[in-house]
Amino acid sequence: MADVPEILADAVASLGGTARQGQQQMADAVTQTLDDGSHLLVQAGTGTGKSLAYLVPVLTHAVESGQRAVISTATLALQRQVLVHDAPRVAAVVAERTGLRPDVALLKGWHNYLCKHKVAGGYPADEEPGLFAASAATGVDPAAPGGGGVPTERESLADQVLRLREWAEETGTGDRDDLVPGVTERAWRQVAVTKMECLGNKCPMIAECFPEAARQAAREADVVVTNHAMLGIAAAGSANVLPEHDVLVVDEAHELADRVTAQASLELSAGVVERTVRLARRHAGVNSETLDKAAAALRQHLEVLPDGRLPAGLPASVRDAVVLVEAGAREAVSAMKPQPGATAEDAGGRSMARSAMVVLLETAERILGDGVAQRRDVLWCERPRIGSDQPRLRLAPLDVAGPMKDNLLAGRAVVLTSATLTLGGTFDAMARSLGLTLDEDRPWRGLDVGSPFDYPRQGILYLARHLPPPGRDGSSEEAMEELVELVRAAGGATLGLFSSRRAAEAAAERLRAEVDTPVLCQGEDQLPTLVRRFADDEATSLMGTLSLWQGVDVPGPTCRLVVIDRIPFPRPDDPVKSARSEVVAAAGGNGFMSVAATHAALLLAQGAGRLVRTTTDRGVVAVLDPRLATARYGTFLTRSMPPLWRTYDGETTRAALRRLAAGTVRPPAEQAGAVVAEPDQLAAVQG
Repeated sequence: MADVPEILADAVASLGGTARQGQQQMADAVTQTLDDGSHLLVQAGTGTGKSLAYLVPVLTHAVESGQRAVISTATLALQRQVLVHDAPRVAAVVAERTGLRPDVALLKGWHNYLCKHKVAGGYPADEEPGLFAASAATGVDPAAPGGGGVPTERESLADQVLRLREWAEETGTGDRDDLVPGVTERAWRQVAVTKMECLGNKCPMIAECFPEAARQAAREADVVVTNHAMLGIAAAGSANVLPEHDVLVVDEAHELADRVTAQASLELSAGVVERTVRLARRHAGVNSETLDKAAAALRQHLEVLPDGRLPAGLPASVRDAVVLVEAGAREAVSAMKPQPGATAEDAGGRSMARSAMVVLLETAERILGDGVAQRRDVLWCERPRIGSDQPRLRLAPLDVAGPMKDNLLAGRAVVLTSATLTLGGTFDAMARSLGLTLDEDRPWRGLDVGSPFDYPRQGILYLARHLPPPGRDGSSEEAMEELVELVRAAGGATLGLFSSRRAAEAAAERLRAEVDTPVLCQGEDQLPTLVRRFADDEATSLMGTLSLWQGVDVPGPTCRLVVIDRIPFPRPDDPVKSARSEVVAAAGGNGFMSVAATHAALLLAQGAGRLVRTTTDRGVVAVLDPRLATARYGTFLTRSMPPLWRTYDGETTRAALRRLAAGTVRPPAEQAGAVVAEPDQLAAVQG
């Protein structure tokens, strides 16, 4: 392979950066992995420049060996950075050095692209709510909704659809994420179809098909950039959603197992059956008395079925209703064959209806299968906590390590990277969850290239071990008082990470009553808008839940305090986590440490990582759950977090925050550690 270190140096220089030891170490390890076809887990802290560290060897290897690579990200932000910013720069440098310019293409699920045939009237208007949104059938990434932002204020559905039709005449990609501002999911459904709904070669506008053009480009490219949702579909057995490839790179790999699990999960309710029947009746002329009876029976029996796991499978009455669903769906699918001579709109409507019916049939078949009995699947009944949705059955795979090993890892070189891959100080838990330990043919290794940040000098980890343990009713009065004092000392500039929406709202209400700086709360506006307002005003604080724990990047003094209300263990009644814990325990392992503690460790690492985003950031991570300092598992959890300087003293912490708020601690190296780093200095602040 061409000289990767020199190409990396040129690429870094072209972006105005400087050489970083961890970045070079990672690039060397990726190069070795591509050469020997092994599997690599590489932890690269924020600021390492990991995208260049894998792009340089991967793009160089692709053009020199002819082996295609697939690169997957979890978030839209990173996907854009790789595709629009980093990959073109690296490709230019590789071309200069080798004389060969790598071709990079983007590939997403079918539903992420506008359908010109539907815009032209080839399908009836989609009046139904999404039947199986974000499922493996659609290929939609549930964690990264498309569109360049949210619709303009008070823009009606009709206005959004009109804007989409105008955009259809000018876009060259049809990619939803290129539409600025974005539109709602309901509006997007008026111009997009799923792969199952597509007419394929029978479409009169196949030559202008955006998703087909994207797939053709991917089949010809050296490197394909995609998302974890697409990997989830491939892991479920639909390998043809991705082009043939010899190299797989997974960025933000800590999210992969959960995304694959989400893609392989499904749900069934009476409402889903009824909506599918309406589609079949309206667009295919198919009536099904069997499905009508099935929907009524399913509603009746789910209404009295308690929430929670069904480890023994379905009760007889519910099973009989699902058997009716399967029989009725099978009959309807057989009756909805394409009709010769149908108009374009009729053919499109029939395809939409048949697609929904096929998904319904597959859902019923899987729920009635032996997955629960053989402990491959977890089945439970769920009642949504908000809204008026009906009780529903949900099914999820118990473990996705096997499918990932068989359908993603096998037969190719694999690089999995993230800022948080070591849990409790080792890669073992992550390697197990991703299927690496199951692949006996290819060895795996873990590498931590560190971080350019000097965590002990840049931040404090304050463990409030004097507080009472959190209870079921939310934060204690003592914890609320501690929160108020910390935010007051910081002068705002606080990101509050809470275990529930109710806890976040209670904290916001208390802070608004007792501090004189602005306080925002998740749910009061679109999340991107709230984060932008938080980042724009140093005095503003933002309280929120799980979606703020990962992916929020607010460097600088506007985020100098991160507060975590409690250790983020999964809920005791979480069906999938509790089932996995039982399996580990039955095999003689520690279910709590393997499942609940590992889950909490990953979130704690991600949450604490919101504080230090650049080499000049300073601040405090405050955990108001004393168990992190007092429980036996606390050491495992803290070893997963950034190595900030640790203290149990509240006054020391508040004094450091006051000095930061007053501006007496600044980024220059001679002052950087004066308050927030060195123990003797911190003791002096305490007096």
